[in-house]
Amino acid sequence: MIQMNDVWKTYPNNVKAINGINISIDKGEFVYVVGPSGAGKSTFIKLMYREVKPTKGEIIITGTNIGKMKEKEVPYLRRRIGVVFQDFRLLQQLTVYENIAYALEVIEEKGDVIKRKVMDVLEVVQLKNKARSYPSELSGGEQQRVAIARAIVNSPELLIADEPTGNLDPDTSWGIMDVLDEINHRGTTILMATHNKDIVNTIKKRVIAIESGRIVRDEVRGNYGYEA
Repeated sequence: MIQMNDVWKTYPNNVKAINGINISIDKGEFVYVVGPSGAGKSTFIKLMYREVKPTKGEIIITGTNIGKMKEKEVPYLRRRIGVVFQDFRLLQQLTVYENIAYALEVIEEKGDVIKRKVMDVLEVVQLKNKARSYPSELSGGEQQRVAIARAIVNSPELLIADEPTGNLDPDTSWGIMDVLDEINHRGTTILMATHNKDIVNTIKKRVIAIESGRIVRDEVRGNYGYEA
């Protein structure tokens, strides 16, 4: 599913963010990415959906070397990868339904297909009753559920979640994890960067720990391993 071979990322100011990472992630896995601030987690995540390009090395996702992709090909990659951010990134002027439908409209999906897919994912995140609401009318947890629904409406093979519970209270965070776990059980590979020690230590998954741009730990059912 994901293969990183000797991947390096150096930014123009000569800051080395990723230093020779080798990793393999199989289809259907749920993987936490942990590490202290400034360790390189964000760059690691951004490399996966071609927000940044590697300075050296190969990143292969479902058989495609994404580092060698032309810029015009990147949007097609992102149709196969869903991304959820800490700050939701919803369009405030659109309803819940419209926010999710937008992800399908940009690829010119048919109207009847859009309606079916949007209502299906709203059921997955348990928000069918909020379809006509605007983001400002929702709680933080509900907004994150909408963001997740938007990320999975194209049925991506990979879902990247960058600190998806970072702005949420503990109770709401557990609810978001229930949603992500359900999506994973449906076959989607999930890569989740997080600082949430309690979640990592309670909901046991594979843990990849990054420090100074290197993988220092890779455990099948790991612990967070850092002070929260």
